[in-house]
Order: sequence, then C-alpha cells, then structure tokens
Amino acid sequence: MIEISAADGHVFSAYRTEPPDAPKGAVVVLHEVFGVNRHIRTVTDAFAAKGYMAIAPCLFDRVKKDVELSYDDAGVAEGLDLARQVGLTNAIADIQAAVDAVASTGKVAIVGYDWGGYLAYHAANMVKGLACASIYYACGVTQDLYGKRKIQTQLHFGSLDPYIPFELVVQFRSARPDVSVYDYPAGHSFNCEERDTYDASAAQKAFERTLTLISHNLEGPPPVTLKNAGSYASAKVEKKKKQASDDLGPPL
Repeated sequence: MIEISAADGHVFSAYRTEPPDAPKGAVVVLHEVFGVNRHIRTVTDAFAAKGYMAIAPCLFDRVKKDVELSYDDAGVAEGLDLARQVGLTNAIADIQAAVDAVASTGKVAIVGYDWGGYLAYHAANMVKGLACASIYYACGVTQDLYGKRKIQTQLHFGSLDPYIPFELVVQFRSARPDVSVYDYPAGHSFNCEERDTYDASAAQKAFERTLTLISHNLEGPPPVTLKNAGSYASAKVEKKKKQASDDLGPPL
C-alpha cells in the first residue's frame, strides 16, 4: 500500500502493483461499495501482470480507513452509506490524485466496478490525464442518454442483472453510438470470483475487451499485415511488365 495526497490535502491509501518489466502505461482500478478488498487487489494484480502499473485508490478513506466489507446485506448497506458520505466531488478529487500519481509511467486508463464503474464513467469526462475507460455493471449510467464522451469508453453489463434492467441497456446502446456497450448472459458482479453471480465466461470476455481497449489507447494499435501482400505486389509488377512489352509495336 502507498499513500497519496489529494489537492485539498486529504491523504489516502492505495493498493499498487508494479509490472514485471518496464510499465507500458498505467491502469487505475476503482472499487465497488465493498472497498479495496481481495477481489479488487486480484483485479489490480491482473492488470499489472499484463504489463501496466496498476493502482486501486481507497476511496472510502475520507470517511473510514481500511474498509473491506462482506458481500451480505449488512456489507452492502454500509458500503452504500459510505459511498453517499464520500460523494462524487470528493471521489473525483481522489481519482485525479491517483491518476497524477502514476502519470509518469505513460498514458493512463481507468477501470471501475459497480460504484467504481459509476465513478469511472464520470471521471472519464472530469479527470485530466485519462486515455480510456472501461466500466462494469454501473448503476445509474444508462440514464445518460445525451452526454458526450471525451475519451473512448466501453461498458459491460449482465443481461440478467436485477439492478440494471436490460431494457435500459438496450435504450442506452441505441441512444449512444459513441460508447461501446457489451452485454453478457450473466448477473450483477459477474466479474467477482468470490460471489455467487460470478460468470467465468463473461468475466474472461470482458477482461479481453478491456485489455484490447487499454492496449490500443495506451500503446497504440498493433501493425496490420495484409495476407498475401507479397502476392499482390508480385501481380502488380508482372502486370506492368506485360504492358511495357505491348508498347513495343509490331515486329519488324
């Protein structure tokens, strides 16, 4: 864990993992209403393993330190209360500080889950220094039908999510062609391996799409090699040679 200072002087903790080699950029991971728990640390480690400096700021620190809540009703209730006390303005200030803390490694992506996804969606337009955003099952986001994205953004939803009606996802996708919206036959928190709603297939597909988004925006798209490119070049040369021979005129 490291400590980061926000612009207003608030000091908060963050879980940071370094990649095995020189970082290709950085990923800021925003936690659910359960805090920076084992699941969030695992996710952060996964991005580091792919070559990025990864950091998960403890956004509840303004209200309560060292928060790791259970997934039962009591944990959800406490987490929602902490989220309300922190508020959007304070959370954005801490996210900005986290982005600034890793900006020296290169371009920065943001990934958020549940409440963290809601924050990541707004941070994408409010925080300076972000290159792209990937958001998982964020409640409240589907109501933003008329906004404009400042950076490339993708959303991941479970079509069986009881907290985010799928018809709202369909409506959002139709109204917002500027956002990449993916859905999976899964429920809420399908990416969390510690919950009953975990769906390995959905989690893997979403992770792959997130990595593609991040690599393209932080490193640039890979070079494209045309299949049979050599054959095309050869055919073009042969065609030109034939035309040159035809221009010699009739035989003497």
